Amino acid sequence: MNVTALARKLRMTTTELFDALPQLGFDIGRRAIKINDSTAHKIILNWPKFKRQLEALKVAAEEKEAQDDVPIEKKKISIPTTITVKDLASLSGLSVSKVLGELMKNGVFVSMNERIDYDTAMIIGEDLNLEVSLDENGGDYEEDKNKNKLKDVLDKEEKSTLKERPPVIVVMGHVDHGKTKLLDAIRETHIVDKEAGGITQHIGAYQVTRHNKLITFIDTPGHEVFTAMRSRGAKVADIAILVVAADDGVKPQTVEAFRIIEQTGIPYIVAINKIDKEGADIERVKNELSSQLKIIPEDWGGKIMCVPVSAMNGEGIDNILDSILLIAEMEQEKIVANPDALAIGTVIESHIDRGEGPVATFLIQNGTLKNGEIICLDKQPLGKIRIMRDYLGRALTEALPSTPIRIAGLKAAPNIGDIIEVYNENSDGTGRKLRLGKIKKSSDKKGETTHMVEQDDEGKTKKVNIIIKSDVLGSAEAIEEALTKLNNQEVKIKVIRKGLGNITEGDVDLALSSEAIILGFNVKQSPAVEMLARDKKVDLKNYRIIYELVDYVKDKMEKLMGIEIVQKELGRVKVIAIFKTENKSQVIGGKVEGGTIESKTKINVMRNDKKIANGKLAQLQAGKLDVNQVASEQECGILFEGDPIIEVGDVLKIYKEEESKKRL
Repeated sequence: MNVTALARKLRMTTTELFDALPQLGFDIGRRAIKINDSTAHKIILNWPKFKRQLEALKVAAEEKEAQDDVPIEKKKISIPTTITVKDLASLSGLSVSKVLGELMKNGVFVSMNERIDYDTAMIIGEDLNLEVSLDENGGDYEEDKNKNKLKDVLDKEEKSTLKERPPVIVVMGHVDHGKTKLLDAIRETHIVDKEAGGITQHIGAYQVTRHNKLITFIDTPGHEVFTAMRSRGAKVADIAILVVAADDGVKPQTVEAFRIIEQTGIPYIVAINKIDKEGADIERVKNELSSQLKIIPEDWGGKIMCVPVSAMNGEGIDNILDSILLIAEMEQEKIVANPDALAIGTVIESHIDRGEGPVATFLIQNGTLKNGEIICLDKQPLGKIRIMRDYLGRALTEALPSTPIRIAGLKAAPNIGDIIEVYNENSDGTGRKLRLGKIKKSSDKKGETTHMVEQDDEGKTKKVNIIIKSDVLGSAEAIEEALTKLNNQEVKIKVIRKGLGNITEGDVDLALSSEAIILGFNVKQSPAVEMLARDKKVDLKNYRIIYELVDYVKDKMEKLMGIEIVQKELGRVKVIAIFKTENKSQVIGGKVEGGTIESKTKINVMRNDKKIANGKLAQLQAGKLDVNQVASEQECGILFEGDPIIEVGDVLKIYKEEESKKRL
């Protein structure tokens, strides 16, 4: 590829390109005329990342140049074993570009959202005048932001919108003390809608009813998962149950579980389990709770409810549930949510299913989740809600606060403890994401079919549906990433299928039904498939160079964007006389101070560099003769049509409107 062609692709001059390439490790020499195609491809594909690196280097160089010799007090910060560049900058009080620049000087090329380890942060900290220490508690700066996310959402809600919701319960304790059996006993005896014949599904949570009130239980393998949730800033439970075996007493994991409950600050109940077993001694357990954990039972004059139960025979299960409802009543001001808000909550279980792909259980903590809404993690879409099921496997159209739901078909499996929310495109955060609308088809001047989907009620956003087939998955991922970067407010890319191997009849059928374009990269199609696509008028294109593929899609998108009206400034006129003023017009005299003005154009009236009116240049004279043009430094007469407010000294900006093809 010619160097000049590459520069055009990157929208820069050849000189700028020659200056940039050595900084990125591509030193081709300043006399080079051509550049290797594979190298050009690599530069184009990675240009957004390279551009950020160049900008960061520039800013870092400017900041270094601007530094003086005044000593700055060394700042102390504490970080976890890994931290994102953005979070390190925030903790340090430095700009992201400053931190990126320092990393680059040390040979570390990352984006602001990528993580670096503690050793790297400590090394660059020396040059940034930072004293970096390791957080021995294993904390995470991202946790501090997430920890208050749900609280912030609720704090912003008007009290009048908050309504009671079911309490969420977590069960914790030593590994052999019967946590799972206790949860099984509660599920089997009090499951909601059991009479309807529902079979509970293992989704990591379920709901029971007691005295016509719902209670949500998180059915996790143990406090390890609860700790994972907490470490990611998630507060999922309102009440905890600490299970202690009556025949075994307080054990190391009992202590560990209790410390976690203490740190969360939530109320709790002690369930003294296995009271049916030989050797069970309830009073001994209470004594150990008191002496080792400072837990004083109610019947010993304390405030903690200690409920004897047997998960084996069901004894005491109702008492546990009654105790939960009692605490929930005492905490009712805290166990609330706004069901009319956009849904937000926490992932409590996540895995990859062989048949369904990424699957997650999502506990809604505020708002109502509805079918058709798009959920996202850190503003990155995870997928559209097409079907969600409860713990009985029933399909739901909506899910209220404290409801656990199972969602399949996501783009990726989130982590346990991730805070998920409904994508909201309104900046003020008040509206729901608008649903996708009907499919429409239009044709351009060449007779090619263009594919689009309306996205909002006004039909302003269009979508180009695309099927990608490539030789390797990495290529497909790179193509999708490059295409999605073309998205704008008017036209967006929607990849409806991404696969490996040659283009098949099935791809053509899907493209026909979804009105999509098929893009192949380093693959082939049989003559029969090619003929089928031609007969069905399905756009099928094959490429070996990614930027050519991207250019094709870009051209499609630009055709959908249509044209825009732009103002082309012709010149300026300084007003030196007012000859006549009427109701809707003025005759003025002036001098052209720049450019060449034309008759039958438009005028912006400027006073003190501010626009005060606009109108039309209906007639233009020079030397008392009608003319079409007047050049710079010449005097002229103008018939202005518009509000007659022009005064001597005003400046008239003369312009005409032209149609211009919108470009990405």
